[in-house]
Amino acid sequence: MDQTLRQLGGLLLGSVPTVILLALLYALYATIVHKPLRRVLEERRGKTEGAIEKSKADIAAAEARTSEYEQRLREARSAVFHAQEERRKAALDARTAAMSVAREKAQEQVQAAKADIEKDREAAQGGLQAEAQSLAEEIIRRVLEPAGAGR
Repeated sequence: MDQTLRQLGGLLLGSVPTVILLALLYALYATIVHKPLRRVLEERRGKTEGAIEKSKADIAAAEARTSEYEQRLREARSAVFHAQEERRKAALDARTAAMSVAREKAQEQVQAAKADIEKDREAAQGGLQAEAQSLAEEIIRRVLEPAGAGR
């Protein structure tokens, strides 16, 4: 057993430089490779996540601008429709007023024509009355005249 312990002690003593080299290699790896690599990876992750967040913010801003544009477009269309409606209403009012004036003028012309027709009817009736009177007198004169006297 003594010999086994001595061999084990020799092996341990021979492995000390390997352990020291391994520890030194690990320290150098951690310092030279691992820390800068981790820093670069974290920076890359930060940049990509930042870019993603920035793109999400840009998308949200674009959607807000699009929404605002669509709202302004709806308002502009509404204003145009209201203006068209006002012009249509004004045209209808003007047309109604013109028709009212034309209707009044036509009514006045109809009344004047009725008055003229009434005057003409009265004049014609008076003329017919006079002619009927003269015809009646002529008929009476001829009827009452002796049979051979007028020839």
